[in-house]
Amino acid sequence: MSDPMQSLIQRLEAAGARRSTDAAGWSSEADFAAVLAVLAHDHAQDPDEPAAPLASVREIFGLDEADAALLWCAVAGDLDANVALAYSLLRGSPSHSRPSVALALELAGLPTATPEPFARLGPDGLLRRHRLLELSEPEPWLARQLSVPEPVASVLAGGIPTDPAVDRLRIPLVPLSVAGSETIARGMERGVPLIWVRSAAGMSGTAMAAGAFEQLGLSCLAIDLRRHPAGDGLDDVVARAARNAGLRGWGLVLIGCEVVNDSTERGVFETLERAAVPVVAVSSKPWNPLWSARFPLIVEAGPLSVETRSDTWKESLGTVVDADDELHETLLGLRLSAEDIAEASRYAQVLAAARDQEVTGDLVREAARRVGGSGASTADRVMGMPGAGAGPRFADLVLPDHVTDTLRQLVSWSRHRDSVAAEGMLRGRGRGLAALFTGSPGTGKTLAAHVIAEELSIELFQVDLSSVVDKYIGETEKNLERVFQAAEALDVVLFFDEADALFGSRSEVQDARDRYANQEVSYLLQRMEHFDGITILSTNLRGNLDRAFSRRMSFIVHFPDPDAPTRARLWEHHLAQLPTLDEDDPVDVRALATAVELAGGDIRNIVLASAYDAVAADEAVGQRHVLAATVAEYRKLGRMVPDLAHLTARGK
Repeated sequence: MSDPMQSLIQRLEAAGARRSTDAAGWSSEADFAAVLAVLAHDHAQDPDEPAAPLASVREIFGLDEADAALLWCAVAGDLDANVALAYSLLRGSPSHSRPSVALALELAGLPTATPEPFARLGPDGLLRRHRLLELSEPEPWLARQLSVPEPVASVLAGGIPTDPAVDRLRIPLVPLSVAGSETIARGMERGVPLIWVRSAAGMSGTAMAAGAFEQLGLSCLAIDLRRHPAGDGLDDVVARAARNAGLRGWGLVLIGCEVVNDSTERGVFETLERAAVPVVAVSSKPWNPLWSARFPLIVEAGPLSVETRSDTWKESLGTVVDADDELHETLLGLRLSAEDIAEASRYAQVLAAARDQEVTGDLVREAARRVGGSGASTADRVMGMPGAGAGPRFADLVLPDHVTDTLRQLVSWSRHRDSVAAEGMLRGRGRGLAALFTGSPGTGKTLAAHVIAEELSIELFQVDLSSVVDKYIGETEKNLERVFQAAEALDVVLFFDEADALFGSRSEVQDARDRYANQEVSYLLQRMEHFDGITILSTNLRGNLDRAFSRRMSFIVHFPDPDAPTRARLWEHHLAQLPTLDEDDPVDVRALATAVELAGGDIRNIVLASAYDAVAADEAVGQRHVLAATVAEYRKLGRMVPDLAHLTARGK
């Protein structure tokens, strides 16, 4: 292709010659000739000069010679002020330095009174379809001015396209050769316009797409639509992303396509199908046939294998993983995508640098927990402690050994569920685990849920039942679906406290209300069975739960009321957290364990109240403080205060 500026200068010269032959004369002839002389001097063709960027843009977007001439005509005035001056002289107005439709057609050698200009410069023409060219409004057709968006002008000038609306959505991908990458690559080679990858949280969809582009030797521009402001016009940003990918000669990967509104933003899919570059859309939702008349190539993404996940962690962290067997076990249980693994590794290094220490297993766990649990949902996130390992652990649970062993087994299953799934034993159901915690208030159910999340290095999301249960028919199911979808989008533990208020027993249908209540329970049973995350249900009254829930529970753990030896351990555990105790008024743990028949949560409240009273009196905690707090706790619970006379404080 010849130098486009040289060709434009020749056409400008021809346009000026036509005006000079006018019988009335052309008043700007001399000025125009001077401008052409400057342009000819500035753009003298160098035989060794590389091909202009216009050639690559023309090839990628499928432009013919006339389209390329129109595009260059529109951008040349932005690249050289003398070209803009020549346009104003030809148009006879110093205020019009951009080419009009009439002038652009003249310089491109196209007639004005034919359908061709409308086809080339209309909304369906390649130039405007791919947003390479813009027309001003509302002037008459031939008077409308042509302009080129800044990213396009930058590329045609030899630079790179920058678009803030697109760049703020960009994310780096980690290419992996996983199952499905080969299918995507072959589809792109055969010109499939759109490939739809269904991928839930922690699955391999994004890495699969990036791996397919890597197999073809292509780069890709990846943007996350979930980071785009809601209601701000996704179709516009998607079109601009497709343009920027084409200007770079890259493919396009769209992540988070589930945010596209089915009814108002269907233009997104039309834009993707007409893009000039290969497009892979990754979504947690299945393809909706109403979005387009044509089905895209649909690929289902599976989870990253244990081996791939291990290799990705090692590649990101180096020897830290191999040096800590417990850390390696924890990391393999985290259902993070390859990109989240890379981000968690980066964040661990940031934490290490900020705290002036080496990257350790605790820092990696903290970073993984932050990354895996980031995001918003209709569940309330129960944030962990600031430092890794600072949250409650198994040492903080004072429970019978068989209960603790069951909880440890739940943690172990959670870490190895993907390995079991890889053997094909979970076919036809979700890969998640569900546990039911039963027991009286204060026996440690909520604390145990925190411990499970802490041991797995993930966040605990506690469902706010007041925002879920709705008196209107069908609304409770919708609210719960949003909760489950939010939990599936993150690597978290979903915790339903006092679940009997929501997961009640189905009853005999006496009226319409009973029928719809039973439908809610049936929906929950089905949804839990196909949930891929970890769900913990807590209830004080197990008998209120529908029996069908028991079959769907991987674990049912009963937290018994503590006996005297267990209460003694609880007293010792909570008192040990106080900085000092009054040696002159020692706390009689054995006597308290025998006389005070309360649960662990109540004992903790008593110790905490004792600490408050002691600090207020500027004293160390002694038996007198504990006894006073015990009486107050019994009264708060509405229970009869036991005889504590034999425990009267000694000394002070």
